[in-house]
Amino acid sequence: PCHLKKAKLMFFYARYPSSNTLKTYFPDVKFNRCVTSQMIKWFSNFREFFYIQMERFARQAVREALTREGAPRLGRESHLRVGRDTELYRILNMHYNKSNVYQVPERFIEVSDVALREFYSAIWTGRDSDPCWKKGIYK
Repeated sequence: PCHLKKAKLMFFYARYPSSNTLKTYFPDVKFNRCVTSQMIKWFSNFREFFYIQMERFARQAVREALTREGAPRLGRESHLRVGRDTELYRILNMHYNKSNVYQVPERFIEVSDVALREFYSAIWTGRDSDPCWKKGIYK
């Protein structure tokens, strides 16, 4: 459980860690193919949760924009943000930092902001109708 917690906190800094990075941050772990594979799977699950939340909040923002007066003019995602006072931040922080002992790095908030805006833009412009539409966002 301690390694899983550490890996979740590490996600704030590295969404796609290499096996060498994992070995550096987990010096007490005896790595073999199975262990490396398990840790990589953890990060895959972390990313999946992250991107599901981004898409969910982006779709909600598009729905809200379409129900507002003058919505056809609204195509900008400038009102979207991931700040420490937002519901999206709270959900992400609770998932990766349940005890809330560690402060979420500013860079993670910036990366989350970019991902949210990219999802919003893709959904707003209808690019989400393409089966591969998320591929460009997953970086």
